[in-house]
Amino acid sequence: MATGDNGADPWTIEAICRGEHGDPFSWLGMHRSGDDLLLRVWLPDASAITVLDGEGRALGELELLDGRGLFAGRLPRRRQPFPYRLRVAWPGTVLELDDPYRFPPLLGEHDAWLIGEGNHREAYRVLGAHPVELDGVSGVGFAVWAPNAKRVSVIGDFNFWDARRHPMRLRHECGVWELFLPGVAPGARYKFDLLHWDGQRSQRADPYALAAELRPATASIVSRLPPPQAPAPIDQRPNRPISIYEVHLGSWRRHRDGRWLGYRELAATLLPYVVEMGFTHLELLPVSEHPFDGSWGYQPTGLYAPTARHGTPEDFLHLVEQAHGLGLGVILDWVPGHFPSDPHGLAQFDGSFLYEHADPREGRHPDWDTLVYNYGRREVANYLAANALFWLQRYGVDGLRVDAVASMLYRDYSRRDGEWLPNVHGGRDNLEAIDFLRRVNQWLASARHDAICVAEESTAFAAITRPVEQGGLGFHYKWNMGWMHDTLRYMAREPVHRRFHHDELTFGLSYAFSEHYVLPLSHDEVVHGKGSLLARMPGDPWQRFANLRVYFGLMWTHPGKKLLFMGGEFAQWREWDHDGALDWQLLDEPAHLGMQRWVRDLNRLYRSEPALHALDADPAGFEWMAWDDHHNSVLSFVRHDGHGRMALVLCNFTPEVRRDYRVGVPAAGYWREVLNSDAVCYGGSGLGHGDAIAEPVGWHGKLQSLRLTLGPLAAQIFVWEKR
Repeated sequence: MATGDNGADPWTIEAICRGEHGDPFSWLGMHRSGDDLLLRVWLPDASAITVLDGEGRALGELELLDGRGLFAGRLPRRRQPFPYRLRVAWPGTVLELDDPYRFPPLLGEHDAWLIGEGNHREAYRVLGAHPVELDGVSGVGFAVWAPNAKRVSVIGDFNFWDARRHPMRLRHECGVWELFLPGVAPGARYKFDLLHWDGQRSQRADPYALAAELRPATASIVSRLPPPQAPAPIDQRPNRPISIYEVHLGSWRRHRDGRWLGYRELAATLLPYVVEMGFTHLELLPVSEHPFDGSWGYQPTGLYAPTARHGTPEDFLHLVEQAHGLGLGVILDWVPGHFPSDPHGLAQFDGSFLYEHADPREGRHPDWDTLVYNYGRREVANYLAANALFWLQRYGVDGLRVDAVASMLYRDYSRRDGEWLPNVHGGRDNLEAIDFLRRVNQWLASARHDAICVAEESTAFAAITRPVEQGGLGFHYKWNMGWMHDTLRYMAREPVHRRFHHDELTFGLSYAFSEHYVLPLSHDEVVHGKGSLLARMPGDPWQRFANLRVYFGLMWTHPGKKLLFMGGEFAQWREWDHDGALDWQLLDEPAHLGMQRWVRDLNRLYRSEPALHALDADPAGFEWMAWDDHHNSVLSFVRHDGHGRMALVLCNFTPEVRRDYRVGVPAAGYWREVLNSDAVCYGGSGLGHGDAIAEPVGWHGKLQSLRLTLGPLAAQIFVWEKR
């Protein structure tokens, strides 16, 4: 096949052969040239290329334009491009293959428009790497947003990681580079090689990758997008009890040789345990791919890829499906507040400050030395918001806990004067982040009305859990950090001193109904030298266990949903270590086994007794009997369900037995003791009053009262029965 005028100037030939041409489709593949078609093919190191038609018939051999692998040839009397294949001779082998530069664009106009507008709710469906069939040919479509790159190539197992071989097409309307590679299949490893305008190059993992290599390797892996998942058949009532078991998958349990459990092994062991313990939800520390074990997942580089530490995406989907089969909800810890600066990640992705701010006063987080997303860039906000939807729609998870919301809301978070920039109004609120969070919660609400979104927010920012249409951020719940800090500080005090700090227990009720709260005893409270929950309790070993039991008793009866980090339920002595398993051997000791029983029974009562959860966020659901008995360090209150059910709670925070202790009650009749943390089966002394009948003796402003014996460091719970 003669080339005639091949339309190639030396600069173009050199750019193609060096892998620096930013518009390969304008030159490679079939193009009209006068009355003929001109075909140019770039296959490095090939020695000969024969063109085949759709029936496999040879049409002729291309001529070599450049010894590095550039070929061209004219197809006389043909005016319209047609499907063709190439028979390629390399030293020692001959292969037939499809030319990537004969295929049409992957990205439809509507998808391109949505991406350009930053409003594509399924951006993960068109960006990234997806096995597809194009013009009857199987392969993988690759697409990446890198509007400021000079050239982007796909590199991987399939092309010797050679950036010269497969440069991509730029869709100028949205800044997306795309390429269909025939013959590539799921399981292939790949990255994007980006040539920056300053001449520098970088090799990046795919921001939208659905799977990734196990660290320290950093390549993305072609994987199929999970099909849409239906909502789980779990309790979805707005006033439902929610008790969350927070887990770091890498250290809940391990194999004897120290290996992690896989997702399927966790489905067979972790899930039945969580259900047996009575929790309603399992919350996982971030499962998105991350390079550093010590970040616990809070510095992710692959937001769309379940970490390879525990298996494949299919394995993770199995874990979620098995949880749903057991009636257990799944919540994922989600990290949209910052990202690490690892060279294969998002930092200066295309040679520009693309995902982050250029000014470190906005773009660098001082606490973690990480980078802050530029929420004002619509494509970045779309990347994150679509990721929130992705986990709910494609893996069927039932909620997200959004990490470090406070750091997103304020421009001066953890920054000194001169280290931050005010907003357009001169204030400290991060207006772009606020708009982003509202948008995420609106998208989630419209896509999955049953799912929940929880904010880890530690300040007094108003209306976190108010609906967006009412001026709020739209979260369903907020972590009650104030309650957690106050009560842990109180519990660390020696009982003899607690009378002087009684307000640390009661102050939380002054704002308990201002938001919808989760009471969190999370992983953050058992690391960095803080010690375990048990180790923070004062007294001898018996008193430490009793202190923790009464504290759990207060938590499970206090207004607010519940969250407990793994190990707390059986009173682990050691501080949490992410590099090893929990100390399960402690359950051979009666005190730890008793604590586990106590948490299990608290969960079961909390779920079965409407008075303890039905009006969690309503002041009508809570009534003090005595909030001011600081002399005895006793709290007493009643929880209501709004339909006549009542639960009386008394907590004695001293090791003194309180005999003939009188407490007012709102109704005459029989008050049945349903739980007592001082029971022998929990490791207690066996003291307490048991059931009681109200007496017509006025007390605490009530016409009826009970005379009880309060056990030492004990929580006692009674329910009212009208008989």
